Amino acid sequence: MPAFEHELEVALTAVRQASQVCAAIQAEITPDTLAKQDKSPVTVADYSSQALICRALQHAFRGDPVIAEEDAADLRKPEQAAFLGKILGHLADAGVLATNDAVCGWIDLGGTNDFRPRYWTLDPIDGTKGFLRGEQYAVSLALIIHGEIVLGVLGCPNIPFNSQTTGTLFYAVKGGGAYMEPLDESAERVRIQVSAATDRSTLRFCESVESGHSKQDTAAIIAEKLGITAAPVRMDSQAKYGVVARGEAHVYLRLPTRADYREKIWDHAGGVLVVTEAGGTVTDVHGKPLEFTHGRELTANRGVIATTGNIHAEVVAAYAAAVS
Repeated sequence: MPAFEHELEVALTAVRQASQVCAAIQAEITPDTLAKQDKSPVTVADYSSQALICRALQHAFRGDPVIAEEDAADLRKPEQAAFLGKILGHLADAGVLATNDAVCGWIDLGGTNDFRPRYWTLDPIDGTKGFLRGEQYAVSLALIIHGEIVLGVLGCPNIPFNSQTTGTLFYAVKGGGAYMEPLDESAERVRIQVSAATDRSTLRFCESVESGHSKQDTAAIIAEKLGITAAPVRMDSQAKYGVVARGEAHVYLRLPTRADYREKIWDHAGGVLVVTEAGGTVTDVHGKPLEFTHGRELTANRGVIATTGNIHAEVVAAYAAAVS
């Protein structure tokens, strides 16, 4: 049996199911919801996604700890009964019938805080603002053993798989390459690789839509130093790792905006393995490997740089020059 075959099967099924539920919730967002700055749809999706994935992990790998973004403390309050009812309704639509206590229990399975020899890390919806705008977001799940990412899955409901199909699952197992397949459970599977291009006139950055997530002014300086003139691809979430992995962008920058900020592990783990197994390189902004051995945060690292690999050292050097 190939390494982690069962873990991959469970992870793909769970992320696919959660992504489809999130897509259904996103489709219900109305202009009136946005005008009122009502964030309840993304919150319902967050909780629903985490409940479904933690449920699947508990069933298949009982005892495996999960480090995830959400907990059910607020959901357990009596005044949240109607909100919890919406979550149960979306789970029922996905074929999962549950009680209030069961759903809250599944969500709270993601409450691990410290490093374990084997654990999963989950971002039930990465890219909150993209989700609310009807744009890009991702469901991210990774398995980490002895600090090494061995499996990563990204569910990206709004990333085209091809010209006919929208919705893509990106995934990788350590040493096994990176792949994508349609979110709609088609049997089609495609191996993906980063771009081999080196001509600076064809290279493109990929960065966050929100300027508060990454220092876009510094990114512009880095691009200038590297001779990259194409406009950056801007999108929310770990979907950026997917587009780098399949060759549609060449550099993803997540540059620190505050001296005291440390990245959350669930914001990167799934995407990191997809890029590296596609032939790319991922480090922090100083060229240091990311360390997933410090609990919920990348406390030993600053920011993230993901590239196609062949220009990685130059991007790191350009960052150092830009901030010196």
